[in-house]
Amino acid sequence: MLEWIKNEVGGLDKMYELNLKKANLLYDYLDSSKLFKGTVVKEDRSLMNVPFVTGSDELDAEFIKACTDAGIVNIKGHRSVGGMRASIYNAMPIEGVEKLIEVMKEFEASHV
Repeated sequence: MLEWIKNEVGGLDKMYELNLKKANLLYDYLDSSKLFKGTVVKEDRSLMNVPFVTGSDELDAEFIKACTDAGIVNIKGHRSVGGMRASIYNAMPIEGVEKLIEVMKEFEASHV
């Protein structure tokens, strides 16, 4: 992993920049969404795991299925918390975050 970060990504500073960009894309969408809401206050937000909800267990389940249908897996939140959790670790490309946001926008457009 360290070789990959050093040789492919460009080092730790570059990895941090990429992770910050991915997290900001997703948090910016959540902050502007009429349907999806982040569950963590801004000062405590993670760059790696982004939990969010719709406010309805039924809509959460429907969204998880929409994600699965779109090829997005493991979006279901922790069993003790519910909702959804996007894990955007180092190896997740920015395109994966963009795809998730695209699915979120489509889902929101059909449910608001």
